[in-house]
Amino acid sequence: MAVIDTTTVAGGKGNILSRWVQNIIAQYAAWNDARITRNALSRLSDRELEDIGLSRSDIDTIAG
Repeated sequence: MAVIDTTTVAGGKGNILSRWVQNIIAQYAAWNDARITRNALSRLSDRELEDIGLSRSDIDTIAG
């Protein structure tokens, strides 16, 4: 899981740019976490998915 330091200096255009960049990084991190989860679950067999209470059709819902 990604960690982002959200410490910012108050005021100014730099603060807006900093929040925009942090938002882009956070969106990328969330997308990457979902991608990793989707890939890991896709590698499991149907039996293994059943053991954890999932079916193959649940993967996109969970990782999305």
